[in-house]
Amino acid sequence: MTTYIVQRNAGLRLDTFHDYSTRRWGDEQADAYIHRLFEFFQQVARKEVPWRPIPAALAVSGYYARCGKHFVYWKVLGDGTVGIVTVLHERMHQLGHFRHDDI
Repeated sequence: MTTYIVQRNAGLRLDTFHDYSTRRWGDEQADAYIHRLFEFFQQVARKEVPWRPIPAALAVSGYYARCGKHFVYWKVLGDGTVGIVTVLHERMHQLGHFRHDDI
């Protein structure tokens, strides 16, 4: 069974999303929102969602899939573990954020 880990930059983004959601909609909604993302990470690791290669124009290797209003980006690590590299809201400019997320 393939497992996943949330890498550093993805964890920082999730913290930011949780903080924003807590301020905007409250703790319960923020927790549910983050929980849905972690469920999605499990689905990715089990290959229950399509693994789309990141477009070559972005000059990074890995895969991505949409989860609600977010895009989840990951790569397969040397031991076969899925490394969740970053999570971007659909309104974020992808290329600029990749340069900071070590994908």
